[in-house]
Amino acid sequence: MSATISCDLAIVGGGLAGGLIARAVHARHPAAELRLIEASSHIGGNHLWSFFASDIAPADRWLVSPLISHQWTRYDVAFPAYARTLKSPYHSIDSRHFERVVLSELPDRAAMLGRKVLAASSTEVMLADGDRVEAKGVIDCRGAGDLATLELGWQKFLGRELVLHGPPALERPVVMDATVEQIDGYRFAYCLPFTPDRVFVEDTYYSDTPDIDAAALGDRVHAYAAAQGWQVDKVAREETGVLPVAIGGDFEAYWRSSGGNVAKAGVRAGLFHPLTSYSLPDAVRTAALVANAGIFDGQALHDFLHDHARRLWRSRRFYRMLAAMLFRAAEPAERYRILERFYRLDEGLIGRFYAAESNLGDKIRVMTGKPPVPIGRAARAIMGVE
Repeated sequence: MSATISCDLAIVGGGLAGGLIARAVHARHPAAELRLIEASSHIGGNHLWSFFASDIAPADRWLVSPLISHQWTRYDVAFPAYARTLKSPYHSIDSRHFERVVLSELPDRAAMLGRKVLAASSTEVMLADGDRVEAKGVIDCRGAGDLATLELGWQKFLGRELVLHGPPALERPVVMDATVEQIDGYRFAYCLPFTPDRVFVEDTYYSDTPDIDAAALGDRVHAYAAAQGWQVDKVAREETGVLPVAIGGDFEAYWRSSGGNVAKAGVRAGLFHPLTSYSLPDAVRTAALVANAGIFDGQALHDFLHDHARRLWRSRRFYRMLAAMLFRAAEPAERYRILERFYRLDEGLIGRFYAAESNLGDKIRVMTGKPPVPIGRAARAIMGVE
């Protein structure tokens, strides 16, 4: 027999955005009745989310500090003609730890796992088993909307956590190693040393297509490890991903594509860095905003989050312009030159760029000088951005 479940706030999707909102709202409004609805038997999925300390405002650090699984005080980048160590703290969150922390903090009945959602409105969630959740407000955090409404490139990757035999692999993360062969766009290796005998190695591409040949990328991960002299005993974990890089598009059409009257957060709301594709800084900001606002009315919550996402979309035209230069002005095998030049800039500028908080001086500095792509093609790429 079907049941009706009543609550103050229903959050659909137990990924990063949904879990953070649940955690923040419960912390700020412990008397509010929450439901975190997730189709799978776990929240967080199979992910590793990483971020720079400067991505998170000091007032919001309480939201992520207990979730951090690994942290380092600096990181490296390497390109064919340039290498650098940056003195910026870097952190990673493992989805398994994320799940443990979030579920331990929420009331037992708050998490509704293994519950597939058929439809969601601003005040109601229909479940596949016939149950219905009635809420003062609903936030939909279930992945992307209709990406066909946006002009996109793609960041795609396959990563493996390798258990090693022998000497320690690395002292600190290598966020970009672009000394590897350039295949299928801008390619780089990404490495995180978890322990002396465990390292996460990811083969990453800024590509024109979202297609992944998992077998080929897996082979390249092991070839990279072998080239570093690492002896691999086994693979402890693997993850793949395809993330949108926003060059342009119609924000309002994207918002409406997943239900025009329901509040949204995360990638479903278009809340991700247009060029890096990372959504964690926006997920933290959004969770803090929702919790601090204390809005539970469905229509008011929709208007609040819609205006927040639209404002950020408009303010990030600069990053979409750079994405257009990367994908439209540079030959795929030469795209690494844009990042090589970028990483020669001031460390503070680089931090603000990743946080999507570049100031006017930063933007001028990024655009000053001869671009590492043909000037004519760069101009045409810029003019092609909406």
